[in-house]
Amino acid sequence: MNAMEFSRDIHRNHSGLKKEINMIQLWKIICSVASEPRKLYEMPKCSKSEKIEDALLWECPVGEILPNPSDYKSSLIALTAHNWLFRISATTGKVLEKIYLASYCKFRYLSWDTPQEVIAVKSAQNKCSALARQAGIQQPILLYLAVFHVLPFSLIGILEISKKIFGNVTDATLSHGILIVMYSSGLVRLYSFQAIIEQFMQQKLDLGCACRWGGTAGTVGEAPFGIPCNIKITDSPPLLFEVSSLENAFQIGGHPWHYIITPNKKKQKGVFHICALKDNSLAKNGIQEMECCSLESDWIYFHPDASGRIIHVGPNQVKVLKLNEVENNSAQHQISEDFVILANREKNKNENLLTVTASGRVVKKKFNLLDDDPEQETFKIVDYEDELDLLSVVAVTQIDAEGKAHLDFHCNEYGTLLKSIPLEESWDVTYSHEVYFDRDLVLHIEQKPSRVFSCYVYQMVCDPGEEETTNRSCEKE
Repeated sequence: MNAMEFSRDIHRNHSGLKKEINMIQLWKIICSVASEPRKLYEMPKCSKSEKIEDALLWECPVGEILPNPSDYKSSLIALTAHNWLFRISATTGKVLEKIYLASYCKFRYLSWDTPQEVIAVKSAQNKCSALARQAGIQQPILLYLAVFHVLPFSLIGILEISKKIFGNVTDATLSHGILIVMYSSGLVRLYSFQAIIEQFMQQKLDLGCACRWGGTAGTVGEAPFGIPCNIKITDSPPLLFEVSSLENAFQIGGHPWHYIITPNKKKQKGVFHICALKDNSLAKNGIQEMECCSLESDWIYFHPDASGRIIHVGPNQVKVLKLNEVENNSAQHQISEDFVILANREKNKNENLLTVTASGRVVKKKFNLLDDDPEQETFKIVDYEDELDLLSVVAVTQIDAEGKAHLDFHCNEYGTLLKSIPLEESWDVTYSHEVYFDRDLVLHIEQKPSRVFSCYVYQMVCDPGEEETTNRSCEKE
């Protein structure tokens, strides 16, 4: 099972995803197996009220028999500003399925509960106006979560998160069948979504079927009736787990299950504790802190390859950590290094600062550069390509006024560098960048000021002369 990550970073990433949604027309023009880009189709223009708010890419499962021929190709699951949920063919742009969600809230975010199987559609948070607060009026429902199986769409239910049951919640989401509720204090609470369904579902609803709800009749999933909220929690559900962490950052993964948190104090930022889920005990060497002085924080997460390993990324190194049993004590586990990827830098590089005193004497003083100083090679993006089993690392160096980047591919098992690809375009460190690597395609999306986007596409081709060398190099040194 893939690791689960529950963090406010997830929700901040929605803004980045919306940048990509704004480029859907461009993506559909460039995505082609041809050696040169060709236009596949162009999505029709729409009004602001019909624009796509968020989207997920669904890919056909291998070895399954599907109801329609079109289901064997990738689809875009899209949420629009006027509360419609669409499944759109990624190859033709044709709408394959559509659902009207509801009129009683504004749905805004999409995420996978179970990747490629179950989606969660989250509403914007209901907030009281200033006048309502002055009048003492409380907003009882904080947000809604609509949950569906995909292909074809089938409704699991719509859940309300109420202040009466959960208190002053700042956010909530679903992941791997777990309802995660977050609070401003840093507290994170976990509940079983299946247990909530069994205990609090008022009525099972089926898309496309007639329904009477609250004195109103209509067809479930069609406008204007939509989908009623059919999971209303009336009592505190059984609590599975709770923990306090800085900025609600909380992840679960590893074999056996462990979790990663940052102690809930600002001075602990950049310090990560790896603990056993079963008894909250700290793993041996379970406090991970990268000794670096940088403007941007390092980050850590469970490896998405389901190996149970951990990736810790800093400005000048990528550590891949493994979780092992302590010798002579199978009940405790320890953290050790599997391999480390280092940036290509000059050792102990210092700069001389010249100061002229009042008497005219020149004084030289040495100072250390920041670990993420633009003039030094700095790691910006680390990703994993599951089909090729490769780690991809984007490293950037500022040369004079221009930044240059290269994409490195490393053996996922041993960390050996297999290939380095220089990116032809300049890399401005003040802009927002995303790099996507999927099989033989590399996409670099850059956002400049005033919402100006650039998309650079690279397609890799096999060089028979290098293939044998690459196969031999992916072994432990």
